[in-house]
Amino acid sequence: MMDNREVGRVVALFRYPVKSMCGEDLQSVKVGWHGFAGDRRWAFVRAGTERSDFPWLTIRERPEMWRYRPYFAEPEKPDSSVTMVRTPSGDELDVVDEALARELGAGARVIKQGRGVFDTFPLSMISTQTVAGLEGYVGSELDRRRFRPNILVEATNSSSEFPEDGWIGNTLRIGEMKMRLDKRDKRCVTINVDPTTITKNAEVLRAVAQQRQSCLGVYGSVVQPGNLAVGDSIFIESR
Repeated sequence: MMDNREVGRVVALFRYPVKSMCGEDLQSVKVGWHGFAGDRRWAFVRAGTERSDFPWLTIRERPEMWRYRPYFAEPEKPDSSVTMVRTPSGDELDVVDEALARELGAGARVIKQGRGVFDTFPLSMISTQTVAGLEGYVGSELDRRRFRPNILVEATNSSSEFPEDGWIGNTLRIGEMKMRLDKRDKRCVTINVDPTTITKNAEVLRAVAQQRQSCLGVYGSVVQPGNLAVGDSIFIESR
């Protein structure tokens, strides 16, 4: 059944060239079948965990990974560009430089995955209303970046504190691309880490667990590739 209601707009876009490092704040991005161009194409693996279900070196083990800032030497060609990382000390290292792996420790080594190293789905979305709703439970302001979304949206004409939950199962049209919202985003301890101070606040995950069944925001998959930009309107196209 066609609906085609406008339900919100895009207020920020984030890409993470290296899994669990700081994200890039974008004004526009090309979205392919495997998510944002260049998103999570690299990841660091911990020594001795290669055969485990979760071998990745992440913010959970190393909160200071928030202070490593990856970027593409050729931003217009992220999937073929050299990926650089600016370290907390100001060094500029190629992501494959062994010096970077040594600095991260844990016997880390880097791998590349052309389709992206995603925990579940290639796209993640959260609304400003959801962040504000969680702030009410936690009792303090929260940096929206700690939830590591690809797409931050502002819902319109919604009385719900967590509006994106109501969009699950729908196809959304945003700019030139279309995405299906597949499921709620189950959270882990990474959301306890503040992106700026890298201090931990256990109340954040506790509130999500107690009030939101451990889920916050939503995951999605690409139905139609295309360009996406900050300010684009969001339409529910089908239900």
